[in-house]
Amino acid sequence: MIENPRFYSVIIGTELLNGRREDSHFAFLSGTLNRRGWEHVANFVVKDDVVLLENVYKMVQQDPEAVMFSFGGIGSTPDDFTREVAAKAFTGVRPVRHKEAEKIILDRLGERAYPHPIRMADLPKGAELIDNPINRMPGFQLEGRFFFVPGFPQMAHPMIDEVLDRLYPRNRPIYSYNFIVEGSEAMLIDIMNQLPEDLELSCLPAYEGEKKTAEIYLADSDAKRLEKWCTFFKEELHKIHLKFQEI
Repeated sequence: MIENPRFYSVIIGTELLNGRREDSHFAFLSGTLNRRGWEHVANFVVKDDVVLLENVYKMVQQDPEAVMFSFGGIGSTPDDFTREVAAKAFTGVRPVRHKEAEKIILDRLGERAYPHPIRMADLPKGAELIDNPINRMPGFQLEGRFFFVPGFPQMAHPMIDEVLDRLYPRNRPIYSYNFIVEGSEAMLIDIMNQLPEDLELSCLPAYEGEKKTAEIYLADSDAKRLEKWCTFFKEELHKIHLKFQEI
């Protein structure tokens, strides 16, 4: 378990990029992380490409605080190569037969497990299983922070909820403040530059005809500190005669 995790997601499927299917994993994961007070720092939607997927995995691995959820590619069809790529990227050796996964597959499918479904038991060395409550075909995890689940939302989402409930149930609460400023974001840069670097900030410009507005979002785990800097921001807006509306 990582003390201060930074959550990544990797969503695999050419069908998502060419529009044949719509992704639901990003919205689900962001929502379930937000409810627990965690931050979703990056999301990658990757086509079915071995080299590209390996490069993405290696990039995530470079972050010592990374916790990754990878969706898809752990079945037994020719385009299901997540197990092999994960083994290469995270262990440097080929997949090995996982005895517990093998037993689960054989118990469920019997002779129908051969010749193809049994390959789902070939996992990266050192992998631990993630229970699949829908059809029992497990996902797997490495190092307690890299998690691999099916591409089917009905299976993947309860599996991830179980992992988060067990390992990363809840962070400190995050307090936030939103307001709409009647002015351009360029007019707010000097104020924003005076805020602490570790205070979460976003500024989203918008246009209503000729009228320019900017939505300001401030967030922090310390409610009193957030209140202090929100008050500062509003006072600075008054000084330059900009109206704002809290939302």
